[in-house]
Amino acid sequence: MLTLQYIPHHEIENLDSNKRIKKLLKNVKENKILLVEGRLKREEETELIKRTMEDIDDSFKGIELGVIHPNKSNLPFFNKMKRVFIDFLLGDRQGLTIIGPATVVKEIKQDPDKIQLLTSNIEEAQVGLDKKK
Repeated sequence: MLTLQYIPHHEIENLDSNKRIKKLLKNVKENKILLVEGRLKREEETELIKRTMEDIDDSFKGIELGVIHPNKSNLPFFNKMKRVFIDFLLGDRQGLTIIGPATVVKEIKQDPDKIQLLTSNIEEAQVGLDKKK
């Protein structure tokens, strides 16, 4: 079974970086694909990838991560100024971060306007995990 879990920004905004990363990694290890409102800070993305690499074993093969953020480059001047103001007010809340286990998510293709999430056959991934136990 494929599980998508939406995590609103208010659920993680008051957590420090360490707790935020632990929460996300815990959920991904439960074979959930996370749809996180907003973006992680660059340092948090780096730390998430680092911890993921440290945790790789026979049952956990890593993560796939993608971020989509509204493209501001093609906007008229007045709209760009509105975006700057909105970014100032909302901060990390704009955009969407997708994090999934590498056993389920084969690839995340992204461009400024869309994300394509390519998954493996869940049953095959689960059978593959069961054989290793």
